[in-house]
Amino acid sequence: MILENKLNITNQLELAKAEEKISKQKAKQLFDSGDIKNVDVGTFKGLAFIHAYLFADIYDFAGKIREVNSAKGNFRFAPLMYLEVSLKNIDAMPQTNFEETIEKYVEMNIAHPFREGNGRATRIWLDLMLKQEIKQVIDWNLIDKENYLSAMQRSPVKDVEIKILLKDALTDQIDDRTLFMKSIDISYYYEGYSQFKTEEL
Repeated sequence: MILENKLNITNQLELAKAEEKISKQKAKQLFDSGDIKNVDVGTFKGLAFIHAYLFADIYDFAGKIREVNSAKGNFRFAPLMYLEVSLKNIDAMPQTNFEETIEKYVEMNIAHPFREGNGRATRIWLDLMLKQEIKQVIDWNLIDKENYLSAMQRSPVKDVEIKILLKDALTDQIDDRTLFMKSIDISYYYEGYSQFKTEEL
C-alpha cells in the first residue's frame, strides 16, 4: 500500500527515493540552522517536532499521532486506544543517566507514535537526550544493522542487549557536524534507504 503523500507519487520506489532525499535535506537543515536546539528534549512534543521537521513536506501526518494500529512482522506496537496514555507515561520517565535514557527510547519504540518514519526521528531524539544528560551521543556508524535491528526486536522483553550495543558506540563528539550527517545516513540505512548521502544534498 502506497502512503498518501503531498507529492502525489503513486509509485512505491519513486516515493521511497523522494522521501529519502527530501527528509535527509531536512535533517541536514535541522542541524545547520540550529533548529535542533529548539527540540523539547526527552518529550513526545520534542519527538513530534523532529518528525514534522523531517517529513512535513511529504506527508500530512508528519508530527501527528497515528490513527491506525501498527505492527512490524509479528510485533504489534502500542494499540491505538492506549497510545496517548502510553506517550504521557513515557514523558514522565526519567532520563538522568544512560540506562534510563535507553529504557525511555525502548518504550518510545514500542509506542511507535507515527504512521511512518518512527525509527529515523526517534534515533535523533535519543541522541539529543544522551547529549543533554551524559554529554555523549552514539556513533551509529559503529553499530551493525542486523545487530541493531535484532537487539531492538528483543528490547521489549530484555533491553540488556541494546544497552550494551549502544554503550559501546558512545562518543563525546556531541557537536560534530560530520558525525551527525553520517549518523543520519546510517539511521536511514537501517530502514533500507541508502541512495543519497546527507552531506551531499
